[in-house]
Amino acid sequence: MPGPTPQRPSRAFVFLPVAVAGLSAILVAQMIARDTRFAVPLLGVALLLFLPSFLARWRMRRLLLSGDVEQIIGSWQGSIETLPQRETMAPLLQATAYASYGWVEAARRALDRAVKGPAWDAAFEQRLFVEALLDAFEGERDAAMRKAEVLQVLPLPAGGPLARRRITRLRHGLAALARAFAHASVDGDASVLARAATASPLVHWAMRYAQAIVAVDRGRPAEVPSLLSGAPAWPEASAFRTYHGELLARAPA
Repeated sequence: MPGPTPQRPSRAFVFLPVAVAGLSAILVAQMIARDTRFAVPLLGVALLLFLPSFLARWRMRRLLLSGDVEQIIGSWQGSIETLPQRETMAPLLQATAYASYGWVEAARRALDRAVKGPAWDAAFEQRLFVEALLDAFEGERDAAMRKAEVLQVLPLPAGGPLARRRITRLRHGLAALARAFAHASVDGDASVLARAATASPLVHWAMRYAQAIVAVDRGRPAEVPSLLSGAPAWPEASAFRTYHGELLARAPA
């Protein structure tokens, strides 16, 4: 069972960073309106403040979309070393990466390595996400859909509105993915999967392959090449290698 839900922070603290950013933008606009000479130095300050973090996010996004799961896990290693309950959380994070890129056997082995205890119980939501992905890829369709349904009704964790919206999109996306692999998609699943694919680059390709399955099942196989455009050359260890060939074979020549 999941651990206790953490106490939600005051709404003032949740929205304070947004308010500060908005106020700063207004002040900057007023300064530039009074004297356009402020524009260049203020732009320089903004670049110095935000460019490094923007580049770091851009590089990580590009790495996640590359599908190179071993390099992705390697890039996390420094952070993993500092995690509390590392004997549980490190294998669980590795399993999340492996599952997200279709490495079913490697993900199962990582889950087996994780020490079972309080941290394992507290990570119920993440485990459920990983196990639902693996069940879908392994053909355990009913199990995948059941786990995705359980995940959808869990309370949302504390956080700002953007984070909560992202989590909601991922939960709905997982449910749509489970239905897609069970060939039981419903109206609107293609849009749900598209939104989930943009919510996190880690699961971008998993959602894309599910979206391609929906396109085939709904009589729109011509959409498959564009949905899978830019996909990595998946190794034998990834189930996506098989899905890729099978789905493209269904597309019209």
